[in-house]
Amino acid sequence: MNRIFEPAHIGPLTLRNRTIRSAAFESMCPGHEPSRQLYDYHTSVARGGIGMTTVAYAAVTESGLSFDRQLVMKSEIVPALRRLTDGIHREGAAAGIQLGHCGNMSHRDICGCIPVGASTGFNLYSPTLVRGLRADELPDLARAFGRAVRLAREAGFDSVEIHCGHGYLIDQFLNPYFNHRHDEYGGSLDNRMRFMTMCVSEALEAAGPDMAVICKMNMRDGLKHGISLEDHSIPVARQLQHLGVHAIVLSGGLVSATPMYVMRGELPLTTMTHYMDKWWLKYGIRAGQPIVKHIMTKPFPYREAFFLEDALRFRAALPEMAFIYVGGLVSGDKINEVLGHGFEAVQMARAVLREPDFVNRLLADEHYRSRCRHSNYCIGRMYTLDMKCHQCMNGEPLPKRVEREIERIEREQQTEI
Repeated sequence: MNRIFEPAHIGPLTLRNRTIRSAAFESMCPGHEPSRQLYDYHTSVARGGIGMTTVAYAAVTESGLSFDRQLVMKSEIVPALRRLTDGIHREGAAAGIQLGHCGNMSHRDICGCIPVGASTGFNLYSPTLVRGLRADELPDLARAFGRAVRLAREAGFDSVEIHCGHGYLIDQFLNPYFNHRHDEYGGSLDNRMRFMTMCVSEALEAAGPDMAVICKMNMRDGLKHGISLEDHSIPVARQLQHLGVHAIVLSGGLVSATPMYVMRGELPLTTMTHYMDKWWLKYGIRAGQPIVKHIMTKPFPYREAFFLEDALRFRAALPEMAFIYVGGLVSGDKINEVLGHGFEAVQMARAVLREPDFVNRLLADEHYRSRCRHSNYCIGRMYTLDMKCHQCMNGEPLPKRVEREIERIEREQQTEI
């Protein structure tokens, strides 16, 4: 049975269908403010039939910025965000926004300070020194999540998604890979969940009774001896359920150590370095590409619904919790299969980047499959420019070396599939 076009219920929010544009970083906010490009993209996805489209990864404070084309929640941008949500609503979709803090995944020239994290150290992947947050700083940082939710409410968003995964700040407290503290925020899982509990509680209070609060969390981090479902992730999900969040997005991977566990396939380093504006980083990566490729950006093979096996274990362990599935959905058949397992909704990004009207295409043909070819070109350019599919360049030529990389990755990907 085609379940895609049944209404989805996420706390107080009802969506017209069970599809959500996931909070994949658009890189469309120069100056940390909403742009016309951001408006055009999300309204096109809404017009394309999606149940809800999610604006990505807005920082709750300036210290939480990872990129120079990323939103930061402040009162000055509320009118522009209101125009965006009004446009989304006119197209019949709900509007969500993801809120988070990057923690150690930043640089002083972006976030305006020495990057902060759960523990003091050095982030090899940025690379940068990191200052461990003092315990007395954490309550105000948690309150920043509440302030950001109130701004989102003022801007007309129907839902907020609190980012508790992917190795960003909340996950840096949750995960012993990052958290080496010896106070009440470190050690046992109960202690490591304390900061997450503070942030989510502030968000829930600020949201009130008529705004949906979703949390994104990691099932696994993609490390050989990383976190386990039974001892770490399922208890974290139980705590989020206890706090009263309306739905949980089940994801995985660390953007600093295992980025392709999140996105799958190969990171196109030639494409990424072509668009980089920092010459020392561009040529450093090119010179050390074999090391970068095989150690720092280890590939994880792409397959449809690549998180489903783990997600089903959460579905069984917490039968009353609303879960949202994300990860490798590009066809109506697989989306229906996932929904048939009892997930309230599904999230997708690359399918609606390639075709903003992907959901309307599913309405016309329930077996439709996205024309995304999984080259990850969109990921390679999003760190410097905007997130864009190489099949949607509107005549903009691609450098030959980038074309050759895309052709090779797509050829190898089709062989693996």
